[in-house]
Amino acid sequence: MERGETQNIEYKLVWRDEYLKWICGFANAKGGHIYIGIDDNGNITGVDNYKKLMEDIPNKSVNHLGLVVDVNLHADEGKNYLEIIVPISNIPIAYHGVYHYRSGSTKQELKGIALQNLLLNKMGKKWEDMAVEGITFSDLNGNSIQAFIIKAIEKDRIPPNTLNISKETLFKNLGLLTEQGQLTNAAVLLFGENLIKVSVTASFKIGRFGKSSHDLLFQDIVETNIFEMADKVIEMLKTKYLVRPISYRGLERMEPLEYPETALREAVLNAIIHKDYSSTYTFLRVYDDRLHLWNPGTLPEELTIDKLKQEHSSYPRNRNIANAFFKAGYIESWGRGINKIIDACKEAGLPEPIIEEDQGGVSVIFLKDIYTEEILKTYNLESRHIKALLFIKENGRINNKQYQEFFEISKRMVSYDLQMLVDRNFITKIGSTGKGTYYILQRGNKGVK
Repeated sequence: MERGETQNIEYKLVWRDEYLKWICGFANAKGGHIYIGIDDNGNITGVDNYKKLMEDIPNKSVNHLGLVVDVNLHADEGKNYLEIIVPISNIPIAYHGVYHYRSGSTKQELKGIALQNLLLNKMGKKWEDMAVEGITFSDLNGNSIQAFIIKAIEKDRIPPNTLNISKETLFKNLGLLTEQGQLTNAAVLLFGENLIKVSVTASFKIGRFGKSSHDLLFQDIVETNIFEMADKVIEMLKTKYLVRPISYRGLERMEPLEYPETALREAVLNAIIHKDYSSTYTFLRVYDDRLHLWNPGTLPEELTIDKLKQEHSSYPRNRNIANAFFKAGYIESWGRGINKIIDACKEAGLPEPIIEEDQGGVSVIFLKDIYTEEILKTYNLESRHIKALLFIKENGRINNKQYQEFFEISKRMVSYDLQMLVDRNFITKIGSTGKGTYYILQRGNKGVK
């Protein structure tokens, strides 16, 4: 028997009727096993009234939940315990009018949007597949549809004769029409003129901040159909929010963005495609030293952040939206998006983005350089070295005298520290010898671990 509670296993010392909620939660999720007579650490404590419970629990499950469960008796070292096997229910299960759901090792009460999504899933449907009342093809953007067709033909992902078929046939082939011929939420999001008819939070919010999230300097809201949204977000970033540091490769003038455009575009596309459109906005916050993208919608149960960075299958939240972007050549279907973002940042000499689940969504933080305390700690540097690098970042430079006075160490130790930081590509020495020598950060280099 597996020790420790998991997504599919719950331990209880004794049976209480309120644990019907746990049976309800397992049935609405992936099914599972509830063990009676075992503590939270998986130690068998035993249960005495097992004969009565083996009759009561199945009966109460049927009477209160309409669900048939199996209850098995087990024994270990003279102690009896019960195993309740909860099947996956094909219909939503409620306990006294409340819908419960097993997520991770906890039980949640579902309300609002979460409950709506459960009901749709149990019916084999998703929010993107729901019909939009009162919307016709005249409410869609013909130019966006035409642009999609051309791109998809160029990528050889739809037949060339698609230009000659009706919009109804095209949308039916893309899964954007219901069986009754109505346009779906996905169809309106992809190509609609007015997205508020399906989602008041479909817009993409961009803000420029100062030192903190409370210091909003200016903002924009990108309001367009999602097929055009990524291009408009990237264009907005390039023209208003990000700078292009000038450098030269020989005589060639180079003006790349602060962050690699391929990584930004992939992250923005991921946010648009995998967003939970029944929830809130997508937010892109631009700071002096980082860019923070957050979109609503947790990862599918099959994936974790670590698994995203490994070879994995694609599990799109909005499969028809993802399919349209795939056919247009904007994305692949191999689940490589996160690795493309990471690789592009590393090639540009930037740290790996910080990717995590946060507040019911997925957060991606692009760092402009490695010169933050959190990142520098990963390079096995002493606290003195980190403080010195942060001093240079704040003040632009440091010289030997400043270093010695700041840390109250010998000239010999100062020389050792600075040379080590030069050798590891954290800083660059300006000048050869004498009082005019100083050190600046080695921008565009991710350091040597």
